[in-house]
Amino acid sequence: MPSSLAKRAKRPGFSSVELARLEQWKLEDAKARLSEVVRRAEAAGPQLVTVRGREAAVILAPEQYKRLLPKPKDELPQSRFLKGLRLSALKVEREIDRGRDIAL
Repeated sequence: MPSSLAKRAKRPGFSSVELARLEQWKLEDAKARLSEVVRRAEAAGPQLVTVRGREAAVILAPEQYKRLLPKPKDELPQSRFLKGLRLSALKVEREIDRGRDIAL
């Protein structure tokens, strides 16, 4: 049966096999040896922290975390997009609207 962390992992290349290979730390051990957990995350890869035997957190190196973030969209901000249209160069003429006659 897949672990809850494996169920939540929806990124390609982040399989339950890889989760099973993570070095596991009990929360109290991770708290007592946090600097070692962080060093190992940077050197050896993600470190899994458990609470009462259940997966609770994964400690990642910053480079690994950045790879998991969604890629930035190549969309322009709306103001730059509108300026790029150069709408001010258009000559738009409008008839004067004097209202309409309504039969009462």
